[in-house]
Amino acid sequence: MPRFRPGPDPDFPYLELTEYFQFPNPNECEDSIIVVGGNLSPGMLLSAYEQGIFPWYSPGDPIIWQSPDPRCVIFPEKLHVSASMRKILNGNVFKITYDENFEEVIRNCAEKKRPNQNGTWITDDIIKAYMELHQLGFVHSAEAWQDEKLVGGCYGVLLGKVFCGESMFANVPNASKAAFLTFAESLFAKGLAFIDCQIPTKHLISLGGEEMARNDFLELLKKYLIYSRRDTHKEH
Repeated sequence: MPRFRPGPDPDFPYLELTEYFQFPNPNECEDSIIVVGGNLSPGMLLSAYEQGIFPWYSPGDPIIWQSPDPRCVIFPEKLHVSASMRKILNGNVFKITYDENFEEVIRNCAEKKRPNQNGTWITDDIIKAYMELHQLGFVHSAEAWQDEKLVGGCYGVLLGKVFCGESMFANVPNASKAAFLTFAESLFAKGLAFIDCQIPTKHLISLGGEEMARNDFLELLKKYLIYSRRDTHKEH
């Protein structure tokens, strides 16, 4: 990989909310890495998600834009809530809220230590960029509370009938699952077509995730990505 500055490129133009950036076609790329560089401005981030691409890189690296193959998705009829988890949800073990404290959710996700990961990809630049998208009405969080304390949560990007899940955290058992599953059921009830879980993992598969070829995913994305950046911002 050529040498690049770490993080966002300060010389790359800032793209406003309604500006569009054309990424290389993921189907013409041999692996998950689509392109390197650019910045995390609203126009560039939304352009990426609209094309099935998202930023995923380590601290000290330039921004690496990725589109994995296969992709992991959850459809409404496939969402799996185990009997034990349903008991927790029905028993109100956690109070679940939406968009009540997005900043604390993303910061907790950044601080959470994860197996086989050295550090976090949720850098200060990522936090700043997604907080801006949250304020613009495109990024949403679900929070799990116990005794007035935030104990779990998740967040992602909502575009039309597609929710792109980004990360989740739990400080007590089942807190992130409670937040995610409650949020997922709420979104599906409102007509969401599917959740993009990005990278397949055993945990996501246990929640109903399934693998899909990148080409099929991109076709599905085109079908359900029906929204207006300007209208979403106005609604918020």
